[in-house]
Order: sequence, then C-alpha cells, then structure tokens
Amino acid sequence: MSSSKPLSAPPKMSSLSSRGVNSTSSMSPTRASGSLPSNKNPAAPAPTRQPYSSPSYETFAPRTAAQRERMGRIAALTAGPWSSANNEEQKDSSSDFDEPVTLTSAMCPPKSSTYNTSSSSNDSTISSVTDQKINNTLQHTINATQNLSTLIKHTASLRLALRASINIANDVSERHSDLLRHSGELSAAAERLQHEEQVLTRRAEEIGKPLKHYDAVDRIGPLVGVLFKEGGRVIVRGIAKLHVDNDEEFVRVLEEIDEAVEFFGEDGGGAEVFGRPGSGGSSSNNRRGGRERTASQQPFQATASGSAEYYRRACALQDAALELLRVGVADRISQTSSQIQDALKLPKVPIAADKLEASLVYTRFHGISRRSNALINIARKRVETLGSGSLAASSYEDFLTLCRNTYCGARETLLTTTIRSHMDILKERHGLVGMTRLASVFLIRLCTVETALYLDFFGDPDKRRQTTKKVKGATSDGDDEKEAEENEGGDDASAFKRLGSSSSHQPGTAITSHILSEDATYRDAEFQSMLGSLCSALHRTIRRGLVSVLDLDVLCQVVSVLREERSAANSTSTTLAAARAVSGVIQDAQERLIFCANTSLHKEVVRFKPTSADLNYPGKLLGEKPKAAIIIEGEEGAGGATKKAEKEEAEINDAVAAQLRVYESWFPPMRSVLRILSKIFRVVEPRVFEDIALSAVQACTKSLKDGSSHILRASGQIHADLFLVKHLLILREQLSPFDIQLRSVERQLDFSEAGKAVSRFLANRNRRLFSMSTENALVTLLREGVSVQESSVDSKRDLEDCLRSACNDFIEHTTSSLLGPISRFVDQCKNASSDGSTDVLRKESFMNGIVVKGMFGNAYDNLESELGNVSTQMKLYLENSSTQSILLKPVVRKITRALEEARR
Repeated sequence: MSSSKPLSAPPKMSSLSSRGVNSTSSMSPTRASGSLPSNKNPAAPAPTRQPYSSPSYETFAPRTAAQRERMGRIAALTAGPWSSANNEEQKDSSSDFDEPVTLTSAMCPPKSSTYNTSSSSNDSTISSVTDQKINNTLQHTINATQNLSTLIKHTASLRLALRASINIANDVSERHSDLLRHSGELSAAAERLQHEEQVLTRRAEEIGKPLKHYDAVDRIGPLVGVLFKEGGRVIVRGIAKLHVDNDEEFVRVLEEIDEAVEFFGEDGGGAEVFGRPGSGGSSSNNRRGGRERTASQQPFQATASGSAEYYRRACALQDAALELLRVGVADRISQTSSQIQDALKLPKVPIAADKLEASLVYTRFHGISRRSNALINIARKRVETLGSGSLAASSYEDFLTLCRNTYCGARETLLTTTIRSHMDILKERHGLVGMTRLASVFLIRLCTVETALYLDFFGDPDKRRQTTKKVKGATSDGDDEKEAEENEGGDDASAFKRLGSSSSHQPGTAITSHILSEDATYRDAEFQSMLGSLCSALHRTIRRGLVSVLDLDVLCQVVSVLREERSAANSTSTTLAAARAVSGVIQDAQERLIFCANTSLHKEVVRFKPTSADLNYPGKLLGEKPKAAIIIEGEEGAGGATKKAEKEEAEINDAVAAQLRVYESWFPPMRSVLRILSKIFRVVEPRVFEDIALSAVQACTKSLKDGSSHILRASGQIHADLFLVKHLLILREQLSPFDIQLRSVERQLDFSEAGKAVSRFLANRNRRLFSMSTENALVTLLREGVSVQESSVDSKRDLEDCLRSACNDFIEHTTSSLLGPISRFVDQCKNASSDGSTDVLRKESFMNGIVVKGMFGNAYDNLESELGNVSTQMKLYLENSSTQSILLKPVVRKITRALEEARR
C-alpha cells in the first residue's frame, strides 16, 4: 500500500497544477484551513462548500462544440502524461463538479513549490472528489483551447481577407487613375476634333458664302421685277412677283438683298467702284439735284470685277424692293392727299374748325395709316438690325426720310388754309386778346391730334400698346369729364368741340399726351418743322394785330394770356411746337410793349411841357380836397338794412374817389412813370424793366425839378420846395415794391484822340498793314485813336441825393422866411465883426437900439402868422404827420441857434 501511494501522488500534483492561477486563487482561506483537519481525521466527512466560479466570457458568449473540443486538446497537452490515465475518472466525476475552468487557470504551470516530497503521504489521502475536479478542469481547458484555436484560424482568415481587400482596392485605384488619364486624352482629342470641325465648317461657309450671295442676286431678280440682260449691261424693270403685304417672305427677301449688298460692297470692294447705295427717289438725291447717281444707276463697267458688278446688281434689287415700299407708303399718301383736295376743294374753300377732325382730312388718313405703319416698320427694323452706319442701311434711311417729307408736305397743304382762316375768324369775333387765348388752345389741340396721327403712321406699335395698357382705366374717366365740359361750353366754345375746347387743361388730353409721349418718334425734325409751320399762323395773325396796337393795357393782356398758354403747352412734350410758336408771339408782343412804353415815356415825361393847370400848386391841392360826406340817418324800420348797405357803398365810393383825387393831384410826368412801370413790371424781362425804370426815373426827377422851378416863379419858394419834396417822397415810396437796383454801367466810345492817332499813322512810313501781331498799324490806330469810357449810373442814389437836397433847401428857406430881418441882422453882425473888433460893430447903424428893438418886435409879431402858414402848407402837401415833424425839427433848431447868435 505504501508503495502505491507515491505512484498516485504525481497525478494529483499534476492535476492540481493544471488548474492554473484562477483555480488556486479562487480557493478561500476557510477552505484551506478546513483541509487540515481532514488529514487528522480522515474518517470525518469534509464539509460541503459551494465552489467559487470566477466570471468568464462563456457566460455571455458560450463556446461551440468545436471550440470546446479544441480547448480540451490544449488542456490535455498542458496536463502531461497523466491526463490520459485519469481521463475516464474525470469523465465519471465531471458531473459532480460544476466549477468552470478559464483559459488562464488551465495554462498556469503547476505550483510544485507548495508541495514537497514529505507531503506525498498526505496527498494520497485526498479523496476522489479532488481527482474529479482536476479531470473536469482538464476537460474545460481542452474545450477552451479548441475554442481559441478556432478564433485564431478565424482571425487568420479575416487577415487574409482584409489583405485581399486592400489589394483589390489598390488595383481599383490604379485602374481609376488609368481611366482618368484615358478620359483626359479622349476629351482633348474630342476638343481638338471639335475645333477642327468648326474650322472646317467656317472655311466651308466662307467658301460657300460668295456662292450664296451670287445665287441670291440671280434668284431674287424676277421676284422684285428686275431682269439683267446682255450680261448685266441692261437692267429692265417689270412687274414684281413679290407682294409687300406678305411680310415674312418680303422681309426674308430684304434680308438676303441686304446681306448681298454688305458682302459685295465691303468684302468685294464694290462700294469703292460704284459708290454707296441709295434710293433713287430720296430727298438726299433731290437736294443734290440729280448730279450724283446711286450705285444702281451707274453704267456697266467691263473692267470691273465680278464682285463689283454683282454689287451694282444687288443695289438695283434693293432699289426695286424699296420702290415697292415707296409705292405702298409715299405714293399712297400723295394720292390720298390729292383725292381729299379734289373732294373738299382745298385750298380754295377752308374747312370749319368744328368739322375739321371729322372731315376727310383725318378719316382718310386714319384709313391708310395701318398698312403704311406696317410697311414703315419693316424699313425701321431693317435699319435697327443693320445699324445706322452700315452700307445697306443708307437706302432705308433715305426711304424713311422720303416718307416723312411726303407725309408732312401733304398735311401742311391740307391744313394751312383752314388754320389761317380760323385765326382770322377768331380775331374778327373776339378781338386780339380773346383771339389769342382761343387760338392758342386750338393750336395745342391741333398739335396733339396731329401727333397722334403721325404716330399712327410712323410710330412703334409695340411701345404704344404697352403704354395703352397702363392707362386703360384712366382713359374712361377722362372721356366722361371731357363730355361734361363740352356740354357746359357756350356758342364760342362750340367751334372747338373737336379741335380745341374751352379749356386747355383737360384730363383726357393729358392722358392722350402721356400715351403719345412714350414713343419718341414724334420728335422727328421733319414733323416738328411741319407743326411749326402750321403754328406760324398764330404768329402771322397776332403780329398783324400787334403792329396797330398802341394801348399798353391790351399789350399787357396779350402777353399775360400768351404766357399762360405757353405754360399749358410746355406741360406735355407733344405740344412743344405750339409752345415755341407762342414764345415767338410773346417776344413780338414784348417788343411792341417795350416800344410803346418807351414812346409813352418819351412823350409824357421827357418831352413833357407843363401847362398852367399842371403847375397850379397849391391850387390843385386846394380845389380837389375831398369833401366830407353828410349822411342823414333815418328812422329805424324795414328800410334800415337797405340804408346801411347804401351807406357802406357810399363810404367805399368816397374812399375810391378820394384816392383818385390824390392820384390826379400828382405831377403828370411822375404819374405817367408810375403807371407805365406798374403795367409792364410783370410782362417784360427783369433786365429790360430795370433799364426802362432807370431812364424813366432820371427823366422824372429832371421833370420834377423843372416843375419846381416854374412853381417857384408862380407861387413862391415854399410851394416849390414842398412840391419837390412831396413828389420825390411819393416816387421813392412807389418804386420800393419793384425791388430794383436802378444801377447800370454806361460805355461810350471816346474819339478825342482819333485825330492824333491818324496823324501818327500817316506819318509812319514803316507801317505794317499785314502783320499778324500787335504791331500792326491798323490795330495800333484803333487802340490809340478810340477808347472806351465807362461810367456808373445809380438812379436810386441820385433820387436820394435829390430828395435830401430838396429837404435841405426847404429847411433853409423856411428858416429864412420865419426869422425874416433877424437872419440878415446876424449876417451883418458876423461880417462887421470879422476883424475881431467890437468898436467897429457898435458904430454900425443897424446896431441902434431902436432899430434892433423894432426889428425883433416885427419878427416876433410875424413869427406866429408865418409859422401857421408854413404848417398849413405842409399839411396840404404832406399828409403824413411824422414827415412834417421830421422837416420842422431842423427849422426849429436853426431858429433857436440864430436867436442865440443874435443875443451874443
């Protein structure tokens, strides 16, 4: 038995060591201490304890059968040779132990250091339970090893798959790079081929372009009625197969002809040989008198190249095509105008103004406007497409000019007689002023209607269509207001029911003008010239009336009315022709007004010769002094309100009459100056008015001084002084509202040195007459012989100086008249005592006491009466008391000073 125990010990130690670190570390101290008593008392049963299970990943991820088998093999290899001997025993006892064995515990080396040979006898006593645990541990280890082997193989397969994927990705990247490189090469090759294709196509077009134009010239000839015979030497005109109303085909033919003209003229050099193309019936050719022929009219030149010859043919085709347009527009307008003249017997019988817009003059032209506008738009669009400076566009421009001139000439022929006749009728019925307003309104309306008709022929329909949509709602309102105003008009306004109304500010007219103003075609020079010619009838009629008008009031009214109508005409751009005509009439009326004003001033002021009645001062002031109105109040009753109204009216009439009497008391030249200036102030230009006022004030001041001299001889010094002061004050006060400076610079040529300069010129033998420098003899003669003298004229300052001088004269004369002999006594005393000796002064006779006493007594007795007379005269001439006091204060001071000097 003892010899068998050592043999069984190594397997036990091997089994224990094969459990690994986890199995050893999982044993608690309690269990280790419990094993010791079992050696002492082997018969006692060992206490049962629950085995400790460490956490393992198998709890969460159980191994497969293959994994457990692989782990078993690993455990068997690890356990050594004893593992196979006890394999059956472990299988039998595996069901009794459930403690899991981890991979760590299975691979740990056996802890042989904890056992020694001396304990082999104790180990033999370990129960079979321990052997079963070891066997179970080995089995678990084998299973774990198998599982680990499977994982390693799976990992190796994954690594191989990953490496294969990387290789595939690298291969794909290399193929992608190759694809990009090949794609770039293909794109470059495609672009090169496309460029080559474009170059070849362009070359093919350039090669085929001349052929296309040659074919077009040969093919289009019969369409427009042109045949080239004898090799192009003879051009025969016939009936065209192409019709202008077929817009698409006609426009296509025109495009081909224009391209041929451009090609053969510029690229082929035909324009240098035959000149620029042009319409044979154009106004430019008419102005040249036919001396310059167009390219189509040039004769055949055998030496010319083929391109030049075909350029001549293309120009002939273009002229033929434009001839079709000319027949459809210009000839149609001329034919319609002739038919209207024959039907209405124009210009012998004028049309009534109220029937003009409904007559054939407008209805027939409205009837042909649609087709004419379509044909004109074809030519206009060709000009816009080709450009105004292109070779082929010149023919279209000549055609448009021809159409405009034909239209304007026809309209002017139809309307001139009617407009002039209507102006004459207005002048006979309403006079010059009334005719001016009504004729201006008539012309404004005429310009609006003519502009609308002109746009029907030459306007752009697309622009007008867009503008009409914008004001579609406003048009209906304007028509209603227009009908209401026409119903309110009287007999005089009935003549303007259709052309010209009683008011020039109608909403309908404003809306129409807004619609027309969007299309700037009406600004054509030919049309504006035609409107100016029609509106010149106003200038013609009014000018003939102005020549015979001498009344300033009538002229001022004419200018005021014309200014109002010019403002109305300038409000819209479609009536600018009427505004220009009215402006010309205003200038003529202003010239006539200035002439009449200067004539009146010269007659009534400069050449004024006063009569005794004009110089009857103070008689005029005393005789025309307003009388107090005596009003008797009646009994209050039913007639109280009537009497009160009559009383107020009488007071107003008396105030007006008093003002008129004051106005009539003014000196006639001053009254004329102020009257004329007040009339022309707002109807002439400011500079002109200031120049007239300057000369008028100078002449009026001189006339007042002359009148004061006459009054001095007739009525005395005090009346002469007060007359001059009164009128100068009134003149200054009445000129202040005009707000003018009354300043000017007069320049005069001084020929005083001309004789000496001529003598020096004749004496100089080396004079240079043709020298282009300042040493030229003629220049020297003019510079030395003629000089310009400038003098500044300030009428307002002269007026102030004259007023100041008149006031000073009045003060001196009044002081002398009040003091009488006292002033002479003071002067004698001053003269006698000039040497400073008082003895000589005492010996003078005037120093006698009786004489001096009598002199002062007489002066004192006369002072009161003289002072009352001066005060009375000042009240008569000067109505303002403050002015009287201003003039009397210096008189009182002078009297006081004179008395003090006499006392000394």
